[in-house]
Amino acid sequence: MLFGFLGVASGKSQNKLFIPDTVSGENITLQLQKGTVQFFSGQKTQTFGVNGQILGPTILLKKHQNVTLNVVNKIGEPTTIHWHGMHVAPRNDGGPHTVIDSGKTWTPSFEVLDHASTHWYHPHLHEKTHEQVQKGIAGFIIVRDSAESALSIPRKYGIDDIPLVLQTRGFDLNSQIITTQTALDTTLMVNATISPFLPVPAQVVRLRMLNGASERVFNLGLSDNKEFYQIGSDGGLLPKPIKLTRLMLAPGERAELLVNLTGLAGSNIQLKNYGTEIPNAYYGARQPGMGAGQVIANYSLNPLNGADFNILEMRIVTATANPVVGIPSDLVSVAVIPENQSVVTRNLTFMSSVMGPGAINGPFMINNTHFDMNVVNYRIPFNNTEIWELRNQTPIAHPFHIHNIHFFVLSVNGVAPAASLQGRKDVVVVPGGNGIVRFIAQFTDFYDDSIPYMYHCHMLTHEDHGMMGQFIVEPPCREITKQPVPQTINPGEFALFTIAVLDSATTTYHWQSNVGFGYQDLQNAGQYSGVQTRTLKVSNVAAINNNQLFRCKIKRNSCEQISENAVLILQQFGSTFKYADGIFSLYPNPTAAELYVNLNKTINKGKINVIDASGRQILSSEITQNNTPLNIENLKEGLYFIRIYNNGLVQTQKFVIRR
Repeated sequence: MLFGFLGVASGKSQNKLFIPDTVSGENITLQLQKGTVQFFSGQKTQTFGVNGQILGPTILLKKHQNVTLNVVNKIGEPTTIHWHGMHVAPRNDGGPHTVIDSGKTWTPSFEVLDHASTHWYHPHLHEKTHEQVQKGIAGFIIVRDSAESALSIPRKYGIDDIPLVLQTRGFDLNSQIITTQTALDTTLMVNATISPFLPVPAQVVRLRMLNGASERVFNLGLSDNKEFYQIGSDGGLLPKPIKLTRLMLAPGERAELLVNLTGLAGSNIQLKNYGTEIPNAYYGARQPGMGAGQVIANYSLNPLNGADFNILEMRIVTATANPVVGIPSDLVSVAVIPENQSVVTRNLTFMSSVMGPGAINGPFMINNTHFDMNVVNYRIPFNNTEIWELRNQTPIAHPFHIHNIHFFVLSVNGVAPAASLQGRKDVVVVPGGNGIVRFIAQFTDFYDDSIPYMYHCHMLTHEDHGMMGQFIVEPPCREITKQPVPQTINPGEFALFTIAVLDSATTTYHWQSNVGFGYQDLQNAGQYSGVQTRTLKVSNVAAINNNQLFRCKIKRNSCEQISENAVLILQQFGSTFKYADGIFSLYPNPTAAELYVNLNKTINKGKINVIDASGRQILSSEITQNNTPLNIENLKEGLYFIRIYNNGLVQTQKFVIRR
């Protein structure tokens, strides 16, 4: 991989933008590895990457799908991987307590509960986050859902739907990345590309913006002050597009933008940073503190600070087939949490441990306390609705991030938030000099007695130096003493999931499973009571059960508790068949009446079975030619599976009937 270099003040962009590959499906492997990249002619820079030399692939997910992520650590040192913005259980969140030792693999499994949105993943090892992100570990997560799919907006990845991660790095005289704190982050990169350009079609394009920098705030705009539209924030789409000419984006924040380039083929447009317009007391402004007396070493030597400069040159080419040429007037419904639903207000105050002119350099604290791995700062009752009031008594703005939840900003310095801040958020900037931000949030779906979630400043150097806290979402009750555990077995065998509780006298159990469309009650598992331990047996496990999630809902008197998810993983090689991909494909899927089976070129016949979501075989036939239609008119709406056997190979695919 070669990324050339030109100085900040150079005119024409020289390097084509790198677009990360994508990964998708129910089982995804991410290998964290060492790499080298030639950013500068004749020099190789040591980097970290995911499935490559630097950065990582974009993970494509669908709401309600099940996913297992196999995170393999090959970087030679401990790390963690945090799914920033994802609504997941504490054990799957990837915070500093979930350490992946060198040579080990971490395998979280969960149902995707997020709305269509742009998230990202990055290391979160205490005191090492900045270093490992600077070395190159970071990647996008794109979640899609039915509401987003119904909109006429761009979604051809890398063509008119483009991920852009903005980062700045400092390099030493040997062209190696400076991983200690420095204000000489003089090299701007977009998708790890210096001085980038990108051919874009003459139509509406979607820019998924991510500020992946350790400290720098960007003030985004287009050349000639061309208007653009914000359609998404951290936690998903907004109710309506917002027409803008500037958008401030702090570390950790995301924004989805639409730019209408219709009729502009042959011209160029620059995505720019308007640093001269960034107010004081933001990292990236001319003055990083509230006054000239607040000084960061070498800050004034960095030509990016307080400057206008190009971020990406968009070279406009001919439109694609079936282009999007207009901006929608409406997007999705967003249910804002009413302020009067809050049951408590928590006050968090940002402070510097140093007073006077050196206060801008920290280390910074929250509520007069540095982060301690062994101290839980808050214990929050499950399902609580709360207001958090953040007060910044330091001379520099801090982007505040909270794990797991999305919140709604109520006010900034006593004023209703700007339209761009009114969607679901997980990062919000708290202005320096006694700035105050209030937000409201609900702590739903997940709880854990022992593993906390984090909240912290997303300036990674501040986080590493202790500007962080942690909270436990308390279980509504504590009846479960033994959780069901994941099972890995061969096809044809049976799996056992066991749960145990404290008191069996009046406890009822109800098993549920999820095959990618949300949890459903298992009709054959039923409800049971009067026993302290209950085991679910899944017999004759087949391909349709691969990556299926199981859990148990227990209830005793007023206490209702849901167990942890347990995933069922099918061994790739069974005793009779080899499970393979590519034997056949299905279309259209979803379908209403007919479903066509398209065989691989090397396959000319096979046995075909249709199976419903409960595992019951409902159709069976021989297939002898390509593009064979299956008559499914008599089947009800819902999820089904097709399994084809051929010469010792078997493949199973899902399909959905919708009418």
